[in-house]
Amino acid sequence: MFSKLENLERRFEDLEQQLSSPEVFGDQERYRQLTKTHADLKLVVDAFRKYRKLKQDLEENKMLLRDSDPDMAEMAREEIKEIEAALPDMEHDLKILLLPKDPMDEKNSILEIRAGTGGDEAALFAGDLFRMYSRYAESVGWRLEVLETSETGTGGLKEVIAIIKGDKVYSRLKFESGIHRVQRVPATETQGRIHTSAATVAIMPEADEVDLNIRPEDLRFDVYRSSGPGGQSVNTTDSAVRVTHIPTGLVVCCQDEKSQHKNKAKGLKILSSRLLQMEQDKQHAEQAEQRKLLVGSGDRSGRIRTYNFPQGRCTDHRINLTLYKLDAIMEGDLGELLDALITHDQTEALQAQAEA
Repeated sequence: MFSKLENLERRFEDLEQQLSSPEVFGDQERYRQLTKTHADLKLVVDAFRKYRKLKQDLEENKMLLRDSDPDMAEMAREEIKEIEAALPDMEHDLKILLLPKDPMDEKNSILEIRAGTGGDEAALFAGDLFRMYSRYAESVGWRLEVLETSETGTGGLKEVIAIIKGDKVYSRLKFESGIHRVQRVPATETQGRIHTSAATVAIMPEADEVDLNIRPEDLRFDVYRSSGPGGQSVNTTDSAVRVTHIPTGLVVCCQDEKSQHKNKAKGLKILSSRLLQMEQDKQHAEQAEQRKLLVGSGDRSGRIRTYNFPQGRCTDHRINLTLYKLDAIMEGDLGELLDALITHDQTEALQAQAEA
């Protein structure tokens, strides 16, 4: 591990020299790439240098134990205890920093929420989940843009698709894909009985042109007149767009915008992210022995979380975590849940690395 860290430190120092070169500064694309690599390495190098300094301090204090001044020796003894207590945690942090990075972690994300079993109550829950993620995005300074919605007459959502833009969005949200179950008394329930319904959440990295090579001849565009709930006309022009990816049969429809051009652009963005997700799922399937390392590998066939309103608890079944602060979670307080999922994933990866 330490030889790898020393190599990274040398690479970091080399990057610093390159970034100070006028030639590199004049090439903005190269400068941007080197700056990003430099920033990524800085986290590891700073942690390594801090660890190495503590190791040096430890050796120096051990030498001071033989000092003729008893006060000096006692001071050294206390510092040794503090350093030895801190080193294991620092070593653990270094191991996590050296884990292979998911190349998708830096990307923005496409969020898709669909009502599942439970009728109107499931649609209302889908709306609640969308509000929860919207509030969380706002709290961390991300920007959320709705790409497509399909509402119900009761105020719920049959489906909503949005893009979330910000710093490392996918790295934080990628474990949210799956079936989310709710247990509560619906507003329409007169007997006070608890109902169970569900909604599905999909988190996909936003696809860039460099991620996929979609040939124009593989796409078919159909335009039609958009309509609202209950057949209500939204506009009187053929602005709605249906995009079909012929090789896979994937279909995306967009009608939220009055402009056909804007609906086409949104449809292509959603389609590209779905194709990228399909490619990722294919790779995961081909590497089935590593699937256990991924808390949320995109397999949305199983229930991942239950929101129990009568008891005020939220349980993530993958990591057996139950939090009794459901009201806060539904208001977007997702930090503790997301941190626990990321920590679990890192722990699994470290165990697999140790066993390899």
